[in-house]
Amino acid sequence: MAKKVEVKDLLEAGVHFGHLTRKWNPNMAPYIYMERNGIHIINLYKTAAKINEANEALKKIAASGRKVLFVATKKQAKDIVAEKAKNANMPYITERWPGGMLTNFVTIRKAVKKMSSIDRMKQDGTFNTLSKKERLAVDRLRAKLEKNLGSISDMSRLPAALFVVDTTREHIAVAEALKLNIPVFAMVDTNSDPRVIDYVIPSNDDASKSIESIMSFVSEAIIEGLSERKSGKDEEDDDEEGMAKKAKAPKKDGKKAKAEVPSTDEEDVEAMREAKQPVRQKSKKEVLNEEE
Repeated sequence: MAKKVEVKDLLEAGVHFGHLTRKWNPNMAPYIYMERNGIHIINLYKTAAKINEANEALKKIAASGRKVLFVATKKQAKDIVAEKAKNANMPYITERWPGGMLTNFVTIRKAVKKMSSIDRMKQDGTFNTLSKKERLAVDRLRAKLEKNLGSISDMSRLPAALFVVDTTREHIAVAEALKLNIPVFAMVDTNSDPRVIDYVIPSNDDASKSIESIMSFVSEAIIEGLSERKSGKDEEDDDEEGMAKKAKAPKKDGKKAKAEVPSTDEEDVEAMREAKQPVRQKSKKEVLNEEE
């Protein structure tokens, strides 16, 4: 069972601290509780409710077997997001967002396959036949691809959802997701526009402690969804195994059982035998003899 979201935990993590009042986005007004010392304070009761709403949706996505792509390229968030995404077995982008990652996914997959082809070259010995200069260039290309796309090497199709930390910084990723109608979950600070986000989590997206707190709740919900999917699959396998055993069980021969029942009356048996014999057609000569 996922950990319950407590306002006290959010408060201790500093999730309630927003940006300076002069940098705010007016569309975040419904999520702002008050202003203190020139800084907006986020309403943590609304944050807790939004986390629960987002977690339910993420759990369903994970239980259906689809992927959630995590995006966080800012320094204080990348390590935390990478760790939590790995724990939940989900793809993530923590380096530069590759342009066209979603809208031009076919090209991105080709780059990922290039990594696999380089690995095969090293395994079958083709790599050793190259010159020293060529090997150095291939190694550099492999390292660059691994750094930018290594975390999404297992993502063979478009993700079912995006989880973004700081929508202002990751505006390109959000724009691509909107173009493809991919739902966006995001930590949204007081300087960001929540109108383009499907599942808004109003929170401090600058402090590492705040990011880790939100990501812990999110990753636990996804892990719970994955465990539900696994337990459901195990039940299906058990049902299929039981049906297979039942199908393999020997069937009783009804005809044989009927034949084994002894008859108590020999005359009835004889009558049945005669009834089964075909009636012979009398010849013309036999008919004339009978008339005489």
